[in-house]
Amino acid sequence: MADTEFHSRRTENPSLPNLTPSGLAVLGKKSMEEFAKAQSDLLSTVQDAHRRWFDRMQSEAKLASEFAHKVSNCRSIPDAVAACQEWTGRHFEMMADDSRHLLTDSQKVMERSAQFLSEGLFPNGHHGVSKESEDTRSSERIHD
Repeated sequence: MADTEFHSRRTENPSLPNLTPSGLAVLGKKSMEEFAKAQSDLLSTVQDAHRRWFDRMQSEAKLASEFAHKVSNCRSIPDAVAACQEWTGRHFEMMADDSRHLLTDSQKVMERSAQFLSEGLFPNGHHGVSKESEDTRSSERIHD
């Protein structure tokens, strides 16, 4: 009789996970799927940032190549000064874009990292207890 009472109290408590082998298997599978999804989102964000910075390095190399070509073809000092001013202006624009992208990329990585830690380690933010089952359990307690 005490065993039945313990079992009924245990099923009403939402903080206790289902500790049967099948319950643990379902919980483990769901946790691993959500962990893999969060990890994939984080990796995708880092890859996007990597691609953007790689493209930026290529555009920097192209700018330097164009500058070298213009300077080597200059016939006068005013032409060389104009080429230097153009290169400096474009380089400062690129640096401003870099700072904006760095801020945006850092923010995205931090958001995805926080999401990875919260969803990856604790699916649904409830330490393995789904929101629907928690809502059902709390409504059952209210009616009791």
